[in-house]
Amino acid sequence: MRIVLTGSLGNISKPLAQELIAKGHSVTLISSNIEKQKDIEALGAIAVIGKLEDLSFLTNNFTGADAVYCMIPMNMSETNQRAYMHKIANNYVQAIKQAAIKRVVILSGWSANLIKSENVEDLFNELTDASITIMRPASFYTNFYFSMDLIKGKGLIGKFLTLRYSGLMALLRGRTGLLMGNCGGDDQTVFVSPKDIAEAVAEELINPPAEQVKIRYVGSEEMTFNEAAKIIGTAIGKPYLKWIRISDKQMLQGLKMAKMPLELAETMVEMQAVMHSGAPLKNFHQNNPKMGKVKLTDFAKEFAAVYNQK
Repeated sequence: MRIVLTGSLGNISKPLAQELIAKGHSVTLISSNIEKQKDIEALGAIAVIGKLEDLSFLTNNFTGADAVYCMIPMNMSETNQRAYMHKIANNYVQAIKQAAIKRVVILSGWSANLIKSENVEDLFNELTDASITIMRPASFYTNFYFSMDLIKGKGLIGKFLTLRYSGLMALLRGRTGLLMGNCGGDDQTVFVSPKDIAEAVAEELINPPAEQVKIRYVGSEEMTFNEAAKIIGTAIGKPYLKWIRISDKQMLQGLKMAKMPLELAETMVEMQAVMHSGAPLKNFHQNNPKMGKVKLTDFAKEFAAVYNQK
């Protein structure tokens, strides 16, 4: 199969490309960074450099593909994040239509359908001529990397609002010097390895489902935030590590003090409030997904190696 992937050499797209290439598929990897071209080609993939905002670029590179994998990155230079995400999603939809793609896998999130202000999944409903899988992965293990400096200084972890916004570590410290979030502590959650997500995406790209639209949840391990903090803490010699939860109001105030655009701040608070409510976990259990292979203790070893280098 000829498969086109977006996401450059990100946490999911890189292992996804490696797995598909190992299975004998032709992989084209889209990146906006020309400096990634050599690394992409070193994987054995075809590198194409351009912007997701460019509909003609997307259409040209989707044309002739048997399947495409679409992810929508956050762009913190955009003041209206919602409008940006909708623009990229609409570009995907139009490019898929114009290129007559029949197999599509879309990266979403396990709370995406619960966030009224940011759900872009519905925009793909008009792709009636394509078979679609919407991937809803849980909280990424790799979010812990964004807490590294905080862990070194304070021995506390706060829940990150999004995988792609590492700057929140600095933004949420406020007067206390502690990173916090409006979910965490003893809230029950599911974590997932990007490697397990990549494996699941590869399965969906290669094996189209019987239904026209399929929802697939992906997780690796279920536990409380504090249990996760202890696993990470133990790996780095800080078994007392805690994950602090604050109120929605405190979270919003901290984001506003950090001069985050109000619309984005409200959305991020909503995302974490939904997590705290347990609704994503309920949906996850109702869909009874097969859990991945990579456990947090496995990731903690990788985290500790990076942690000890800094």
